[in-house]
This record gives sequence, structure tokens and C-alpha cells, in this order.
Amino acid sequence: MEVLLRQDVHNVGHRGDLVKVADGFARNFLLPRKLAVAATEGNRKVVEQEKAAAVRREAVERGDAEKLAQMLTGITVTVSRKAGEGDQLFGSVTAIDVADALAAKGYQVDRRKIQLEDPIKQLGEFHVAAKLHKDVTAQVTVQVVKEAE
Repeated sequence: MEVLLRQDVHNVGHRGDLVKVADGFARNFLLPRKLAVAATEGNRKVVEQEKAAAVRREAVERGDAEKLAQMLTGITVTVSRKAGEGDQLFGSVTAIDVADALAAKGYQVDRRKIQLEDPIKQLGEFHVAAKLHKDVTAQVTVQVVKEAE
């Protein structure tokens, strides 16, 4: 059965592609989940319009992400935590803490976009990546200082 994909489907194709798949796969998986439509001329035009709208939306999102990345470049946020001997933190600094510190400076970045391999557990200065878009990443400097007692 030939179908037009409305979204990218892993190991099948990309949005807008005309693909030939097994009848059962199309009837039981692709069509009920609205991942694809039957390959007719009318549906082909609809899928092309959806594809063009997605490209425009992607361009706007990328432009916004690039503007935010330029603003975030060179920004240093300070997070204070209680620390013991050897500059070890009693807790840790997570992506939520970094996002909150950025929000306090007026930059709205979703915590899921902050790329921390592991939580920060020591005092010091760290460079943290914020993946704002699939192609746009900004570097933010996080300075962890000892909380005044």
C-alpha cells in the first residue's frame, strides 16, 4: 500500500515522503495514529501544505533560539549552596537551579534544555550547555559559591 507520511517515522521515511509499506502496517499503525494518509492527489496537496507550514514554523523557532543564544553568551549566573570542607556541597546544583537562576536574570529557559551530564557537587565555575534548538546551543557560565552563614 502506498501512503504519504505526515510525520517522520523511524526506519520508514520523512514527512511528505511517498512510501510503499505493508497493508497491515498502514492499516494498523500508520493510519490510526495519523502518521500517514492514503496516497491520493488531494492528500498529496494537504501533506505538502503541512510540510511547508512546518518548515516556516521551524525557521521561526530557530531564529528565536539563535537570538536567545546570543543573549545568553557571556552570561554568568551565581548559585549559592551550603558547603562543607574541601568545597564539597551538601546538596547539588541541578538543571532546575540553573534554569531558576537564569529566570531571576530575566531569561526564560526550560529546565529540560539545560544539558548537565551530572549534578554539580563542588564549588567553582562551570560551563553548562543550553540546547535551545536541535541546531542551536548556548554556553552559560554557572558560578557555585558558598552560602553565607
